[in-house]
Amino acid sequence: MVAALPGSNFWQAMKVNQTSTAVANAIPGGGAIGIGVTYAMYSSYGFTNTEISLSVLVSGIWNNFVKLGMPVVALALLAIQGDVTTALLTASLIGVAVLIAAIILFALVLRSARFAGAFGERLGHVVSALRRIVRKPPVAMRESVGRFRTDAIGLLHRRWLPLTAATIVSHFSLYVVLLVTLRNVGVSETEVSWIQVLAVFAFVRLISALPITPGGVGVVELGLTAGLVAAGGPEAQVVAAVLVHRFLTWALPIGFGLVAYLRWRAGAEERRERAQERQAHLAEEQPAR
Repeated sequence: MVAALPGSNFWQAMKVNQTSTAVANAIPGGGAIGIGVTYAMYSSYGFTNTEISLSVLVSGIWNNFVKLGMPVVALALLAIQGDVTTALLTASLIGVAVLIAAIILFALVLRSARFAGAFGERLGHVVSALRRIVRKPPVAMRESVGRFRTDAIGLLHRRWLPLTAATIVSHFSLYVVLLVTLRNVGVSETEVSWIQVLAVFAFVRLISALPITPGGVGVVELGLTAGLVAAGGPEAQVVAAVLVHRFLTWALPIGFGLVAYLRWRAGAEERRERAQERQAHLAEEQPAR
């Protein structure tokens, strides 16, 4: 988040991240509401909607690249070990195709202003069709995609390396929590290897990207348990490990999010006063300029 929003700091990002994650984990449709929370909180720190939108879009694209890439990496490792089946190989090829298509599409948008405009126009048609269902007016997205292209090129030119590194660490840290939990409840490497754990985690993480339930509750537990047991893990230990993992990565952030929100609210008035002082100071300097 810091890499995708120049000028922000880790303290701000922590509060925004924990609060929006708590909303996404606890409320139906919380992912969309969490984005609104992100806008509200970052706006209070003085960032513009344009800066926040760029941050949300670029970090979201990078997250999806990693979500698409992790199953491919896991299945490639399984193939090296000789543990891959025809079904897994087919899924891997589909994943590779989707990942390549997504990267090519993003690269073309960045490379060509003409392509970005055409893509924005077609995207606008799709979005307008969906808006008509809920009786909303149509939208034109050609110029919006063009502005995003220009801003994204500038951001990625400066920040692509820390953004990529942070995104990879973010996703793999969740996998490490699951792996450590499995080992500590007694699921050994001979029963379920670290590569098999990675494969199950990656596919469940990809599925949980669909907003079926808040924070994927129920879906993630079922997917992880079924996949790890099918890989050879003892059922009782797998269930225990999955529950501990979900407590640490789903339930615990809700509590942290509440604390972060209260901390942000406590300083809201002070930030508002500072913003007013800055605006007044700029208004006083304007005639002199």
